[in-house]
Amino acid sequence: MESTIDVKVGQVVRSKSGRDKGEVFLILQVVDNSNVTIVNGKSRKLANPKLKNIKHLYIYKDVLELSATNEDKYYQFDDAYLRKILKPYSEVVDKQEV
Repeated sequence: MESTIDVKVGQVVRSKSGRDKGEVFLILQVVDNSNVTIVNGKSRKLANPKLKNIKHLYIYKDVLELSATNEDKYYQFDDAYLRKILKPYSEVVDKQEV
């Protein structure tokens, strides 16, 4: 995929290349036709998202809600919450590499 037409904010992606290869991220913003900003709450926090070309990402079908709600409690959407919602995807990647 070389265009951002089909991607959405909140979509889960995995890096194909670069020093962050294999890491799982969430799309924070679609910048233009070929670039997005991504975050994972660890190496790339919400305060400093990474600009990444879409052709360097594997796109997952899952789109996560960016509103942090759990039952009747509202949580602040921060780096800790981001790490929590991306953890299951990171564990799957780790198991596939073994």
